[in-house]
Amino acid sequence: MTNTLPAETLALTKTLPLKPAPVILTGRSVKLTPVDVDRDAAALFAVSNGAPISIDDRQYPAYDPEALIWSYLFYSPYANLDTFRSYLTEQINGADRLLLCVVDQASGHPVGVVTLMSNVPSFLRIELGGIWYSPIVQRTQANLESTYLMLVHAFELGYRRVEWKCDSRNERSRRSALRMGFQFEGIQEQHMIIKGQNRDTAWYRMLGHEWPAVRKTLESMLYGHC
Repeated sequence: MTNTLPAETLALTKTLPLKPAPVILTGRSVKLTPVDVDRDAAALFAVSNGAPISIDDRQYPAYDPEALIWSYLFYSPYANLDTFRSYLTEQINGADRLLLCVVDQASGHPVGVVTLMSNVPSFLRIELGGIWYSPIVQRTQANLESTYLMLVHAFELGYRRVEWKCDSRNERSRRSALRMGFQFEGIQEQHMIIKGQNRDTAWYRMLGHEWPAVRKTLESMLYGHC
């Protein structure tokens, strides 16, 4: 038995870019489009800074943005719009990532951000991370469909491994990873220091040979068919 990979797989390690190419991914409930600061910053800030939210006939009262959105993320960019724009710009300019705006299809309103990140084309490995949603769409299909769209894209590009990492205390993220078909690999202790606090990181992954079965499950969850 040999561990040598097929020539077409090895070719991808030379051709896939470090910064994932811009793409628009369209689902039934959400659309993912590359973040444009001038177009998206004000709308994203409005649904993530703690102020009451109104989108069409949906309302959400004033809330604690740190508790509902930012507590386990690297940033808390809700002080003002300029701070928020700087956060988006820094993320967009990352050499190994593609920042995507989550747009609610029904209203056309931005409701969150997801990122294809920590890209290692030479190993055909990429991470889904930097994920947050406005509380007005939390506990809806937004996260499930956004993740599904990114997984479809990553595996169609030829990636062999898609990772999902989170603070080990983030039970909601950990439950989501398992529900969406990622496999738990363990906890890396004292992995990071975030906002002055220790972070132990829980690692999850999905492999290319696992994806076909997971895809059927996700499509059944989202669209009611296998």
